[in-house]
Amino acid sequence: MKQLLDKVKNQFAENLPFVVYCKPNSDTIKGLFQLDANLYSVENFNEKGFVFASFDGNQICLIPEKYSEKVSFGFDEKDFFFPEKEFNSPEKSAKNKFETLVSEGIQAIKKEQFKKVVLSRKEIINLTDFDLGTVFEKLVQLYPTTFVYCFFHPKLGMWMGATPEQLVQSQNKNIKTIALAGTKKSTGAEVVTWGDKEVTEQQFVTDYIVKKLENIANEVLVSKPYSIQAGSIWHIKTDISGVLNSDSNLQQVVCLLHPTPAVCGFPKENSKAFILKNEKYNRSFYTGYLGELNSGLETNSDCSDLFVNLRCMQIEFGEEQVAKAHLYMGCGITKDSIPEKEWEESVNKSMTMKKAL
Repeated sequence: MKQLLDKVKNQFAENLPFVVYCKPNSDTIKGLFQLDANLYSVENFNEKGFVFASFDGNQICLIPEKYSEKVSFGFDEKDFFFPEKEFNSPEKSAKNKFETLVSEGIQAIKKEQFKKVVLSRKEIINLTDFDLGTVFEKLVQLYPTTFVYCFFHPKLGMWMGATPEQLVQSQNKNIKTIALAGTKKSTGAEVVTWGDKEVTEQQFVTDYIVKKLENIANEVLVSKPYSIQAGSIWHIKTDISGVLNSDSNLQQVVCLLHPTPAVCGFPKENSKAFILKNEKYNRSFYTGYLGELNSGLETNSDCSDLFVNLRCMQIEFGEEQVAKAHLYMGCGITKDSIPEKEWEESVNKSMTMKKAL
C-alpha cells in the first residue's frame, strides 16, 4: 500500500491526472496514472480507460489507458484505529433549508408532477493536516463492500468516495445492474424491517430499470429484493441482468439508465427538471457515474464496470495542508416522506465520509 500511496502523492505533486480504486470485495487496488495533463472525453463509449461523468451528463471525462501507466497492488486488511472526531453539527439554517426543499418535493408529488424525486444537499468541512493517502486507505479499510476511489484531474479537482451502487457491468452482450434504494441506519441487528415508504421507493427504481432494459435487451432476469449493508447504512437491493439485442450497445444502456430513479427520481425528465430548478447548487460529479470503460485490466476480454457516484466528497486544497471537504448527501422523496426524517437520513449519510476524515 505504501508504494501505491507514494506514487499517488508524487503524481498529485506533479499536477497530473490519476485514479486509484478498489472494487467491491476485492483485495486489489488498481490505478491509472496519466502521462500528460490533457482533459480527454468519451465520445462514443468505445474508448478504453476510466470514465468520470457528471450528473447532468454534460461532462463525460476519461483517463485513457493508452496515455497512462497502469498499476495494480494487492493489500492486506489491517486493524485501523478510528478515533471519534467531533464535527460541528450543521447549522440550523441548513436544516431548515433542506426540510423546506423536501416539503416542496412532497407537494410536487401530491400535484402528480412525478412519483419520486431525490433531493440533496452539500456540507463543507474545514480540514487541517489532510493526508490524501491516509484518507484513501481508511476508505478502503472501512468500506470493503463498496467501490472506493480517488480521482484527480487538475481541471476537475479531486474527488473521493465509497459508493455502494453499481450503474451497469457489461462484457460482450451480457449486462448486469442493480436497483438500490431505501435507507436505514444500522442498529447492530442482523435483520432489517422496512416500512412502506422504503419498499415503495425501491420498487420505483426496480420497475424503471426493468422497463428501460426490456427495450434494448432480452432474457431480463430480476432477483427478489434483499437487504445490504454499506458501512453504517442499510439499503434494499435487487439484482437485474440481461443480454443486449444485436443492435444495442453500452452507450444506449448508460443513456437509458443514467440518472437512475435512485439518484434522480421518476419519471426522470420531470424529477430532473425539479432538481435543477430547486436544489440551488451544482451537483457537479455527485450522482454522476464512474468506473472502468472497456478495460482489459482484469480479464482477457474488454469489460466495463460503472458505478453511481454516491457517498462521495470533493477535496478543495488551500495553503499548507489546509483543505476543505465538500460532502454530498441525497434522500429519495416520496409522498410518504417526512422532512425531518429525511434530514436525519442525510446526516447519517454524511458520516460515511466523515468517519474517514
